[in-house]
This record gives sequence, structure tokens and C-alpha cells, in this order.
Amino acid sequence: MIKLNVLTLLEKSGKTKYWLYKQLGMSYQNFSKMINNQTKSIRYENIETLCLLFDCTPNELFEITED
Repeated sequence: MIKLNVLTLLEKSGKTKYWLYKQLGMSYQNFSKMINNQTKSIRYENIETLCLLFDCTPNELFEITED
């Protein structure tokens, strides 16, 4: 299973979920599903924005877990 590490990156950067929600400009329902790993897809545009906001690579943004 591929997991999005947004909550870890938020904690490291000292930012809040609300700050990230405002930066992404998506609906709160889709935002909540994305950060809680309940979505089946993420747009490339959102991946790019997350990488720019957290100054990271997609490798740091995602993690593969055994589930």
C-alpha cells in the first residue's frame, strides 16, 4: 500500500492542516480524504504543489507499507 506522509511533513514544518488546506485550494472533503490516506488517486498538480510547499521530492512524500 502506498501511503501519503503529509501529516509527518506538516509536523516537521510546524504548519497546520488548515494552512495546507488553504494552500491546496481543494474541497475540504477531498483534502480530508487525501491526508487521511482514504483516496484512490491524487492529481499530479497536487503532488507538485505538496512537494513545493514542503520542499521535498515525491520520494519523501510517499511511503510504501505492507498492508
